Amino acid sequence: MSEQANQTSRDDFYAKYPTFWSYLYGQEYALFTCHEIEQAEAAHIRTVTNRVGRIFSKTARLLRELDEDTLLDLGYPKETIPFLKIKSIEAESVISRVDLVKTNHTYKVLEINSDTPTFIKELFLMNGEVCKEFQRLNPNDNEEERLGRAVKNAIFESYQALEKKEFPNIVFTSHEENFEDKQTVLYLKDLCKLPSQYVPLDKLQIIEGEALLDAEGRRIDVLYRQTFPIESLILDKDGATGANVGLQLLELVRQSKLSIINPLSAFLLQSKAVQAIIWGLHEQNSDYFTPQEHQWIGEYFLATYLEPAPFLAAGKKYVEKPTFGREGDSVKIYAPSGEKVEEDPNNSYVDYVQVYQEYIDLPKIMFPTTNGEKEGHMMIGCFLINEQASAFGYRLGKQIIDNLSYFMPVGCKDTKE
Repeated sequence: MSEQANQTSRDDFYAKYPTFWSYLYGQEYALFTCHEIEQAEAAHIRTVTNRVGRIFSKTARLLRELDEDTLLDLGYPKETIPFLKIKSIEAESVISRVDLVKTNHTYKVLEINSDTPTFIKELFLMNGEVCKEFQRLNPNDNEEERLGRAVKNAIFESYQALEKKEFPNIVFTSHEENFEDKQTVLYLKDLCKLPSQYVPLDKLQIIEGEALLDAEGRRIDVLYRQTFPIESLILDKDGATGANVGLQLLELVRQSKLSIINPLSAFLLQSKAVQAIIWGLHEQNSDYFTPQEHQWIGEYFLATYLEPAPFLAAGKKYVEKPTFGREGDSVKIYAPSGEKVEEDPNNSYVDYVQVYQEYIDLPKIMFPTTNGEKEGHMMIGCFLINEQASAFGYRLGKQIIDNLSYFMPVGCKDTKE
């Protein structure tokens, strides 16, 4: 297909979905292609994700037993310490995403996005639409319905913890000016099929120690904040008074006057220092993990530390990452000598504690774009819904995957063909 024909076909296809962001930051984002894999590989990705999820979930229980100084050493902002041990619902996170890299024989975990993961509408909705267009089996079939049930059940489970009896005032929120964030939240709102409302973040009101209110001044019971991370929330201040409304909101959660989803336990796992704890316990052969779990850690996790010394001593290439960071921002790659060889141009998260992780090459692939064929590095994002593996898909970009990467839909060949 010529570049012009590809452009026309692509734009005609995605024009049918006006609430989806096929372009981002003024450039192509969603590719008009379907990467084909075997059904056995799809099953393998989910098996790995389930095992990795189990390790993270078990580690969360340990994190809640740590003292304040240790939590600060692990990079958690001091303002969040009073809230880190709150456990409001059974699952640590309702929606989280594990980022994986395919190797010759297995998969390796780069990180988990447990608090406010993106890539949702792409994998749960659009992947299936592209598969239909290219006549491929959708490996994420039926996951959209499961996602809707999970959101609905999490809302009711969270509300029950408040011990109220009337039907809850459920509010979904985001920054209204961010099209991707708003449409992601509205998508989840529609999926859960509950009476609820969308209220932009700047329209929410707070009465300190009493309640969070919607735009009409009604008390909110459950706040769904899929795209507003806790590390940003704690910095949120009232423009007029300077009051720290973000911390006031978290205090309402602590006092059981408000429920938020994802819950605070999801933020506990968001720190990349969690992987340093997991790896440290593995190196010590700690009996906190079973022999089976140690085998999984050895196979799927990358060596991760709170200092670069082990890599420098071993003469190994490594990556520096902020404990809280997104979209590759502030990530740096170092040669075995300790010389910096590549970095993301953004440095928004340099003030956080840094972690140091074993370097791994992201596999390369050629793919079609509206500007011809390109080569890019491939990363897999696989969701955990209530800690069970769900929809997955691919991001393509540089070795450091950033917010200018591409979404590549994935499909399976019908074995009956």
